[in-house]
Amino acid sequence: MVKKNWYAAGLHFECVQCGNCCSGPAEGYIWVTRPEIELIADFLKMPVKQLRQKYLKRSGLCATILEQKNSKDCVFLQKANQQRTCMIYPVRPNQCRTWPFWPENLANPDGWDRAARRCGGINRGKGHNFEEIEKIRKQKKWWGQDGQQILLQKVAEIYNWIDLQIRQSGDLAGRCNICGKCCDFAKFDHRLFVTPPEVMYFTSNQGTGGIKPMTDGRCPYNVGGKCTIYENRFAGCRIFCCSGDKIFQSELAESALKKFKLICDDFQIEYRYADLAGVLNSFAGG
Repeated sequence: MVKKNWYAAGLHFECVQCGNCCSGPAEGYIWVTRPEIELIADFLKMPVKQLRQKYLKRSGLCATILEQKNSKDCVFLQKANQQRTCMIYPVRPNQCRTWPFWPENLANPDGWDRAARRCGGINRGKGHNFEEIEKIRKQKKWWGQDGQQILLQKVAEIYNWIDLQIRQSGDLAGRCNICGKCCDFAKFDHRLFVTPPEVMYFTSNQGTGGIKPMTDGRCPYNVGGKCTIYENRFAGCRIFCCSGDKIFQSELAESALKKFKLICDDFQIEYRYADLAGVLNSFAGG
C-alpha cells in the first residue's frame, strides 16, 4: 500500500477552464446536497421545486445534476467566446470545488497521473501544500450559516468603500459627464473585468432572467445613454473615469481586487478575473 502522504511535499494545480472535469463522454454523477440545491435555486432566482424538475434527478436517496443526453456534459456547462464556463460557478457543489483533490486521485501517484491525463490544470500552476490538500480532500461543507447573504453583504461593503474613496479623492477620481463612451467597449477599446463575488452579487440582484447578452461590444445595460444597473454596477464601472487620474484608479482597483480575493478565500470560491462580455453571454446562453 502506498501511504496517504505520498504527496507530503505538495501538488500543483491551477484551473485552466477547459471544462473537462464537467464533461463526458463517460456518464457520471454530480452530487448536490439540500443546502446546495437551495443556494443554486436562489442564485438562479427560481423555486427549489422548479430547479429539481429542470436540472436535477434522483439517484437512490441522493440528488445529482443532470447531464446532456448526447455529450454527458453537465447541464450547467455552457460555451461562450470559445470557452466553456460554469453557469452556477459561485455556488457550484462541493464535488466540483474539491476537484482534483478527490480520494481516488490522491490514493497513489498512478491515480493522480490518470487524472492529469484528463485535466490540463494538474501538475501546473499554483502549488498546494499537504495541509491545504488535506483540508480540501476532507471538505464536506463549503457554505456557512447564511453564507450567501454574508458574501453579498461583503461585496456591498466593498462597493461602499470604493464610492467613499472616490468621494474623498477630490479631483483624482475625475468627474463623469455621463457620455456613456466607456460603456461602448468596442469603440472605446476597453474591456471590463469582473470577479466571482461581483457576479454573484449582480445575479442575485438581477436574477438570471435579467441577464442580457453583450452582442455588439456595448454594455446592454446602458440604455438611452443611462446606466440601468447603476446601484449594482461593478467595481470597474465605479472606479473608471476617462477624466480621472490613472495612477489613482489603478491603485484603487488593485486594493479592491485584494478585497474580492479575500472573499474568495473566505468562501472557498476559486478566484477568476473574467471579461464581462463572456460572463453575460454564458448566463444568457450567447
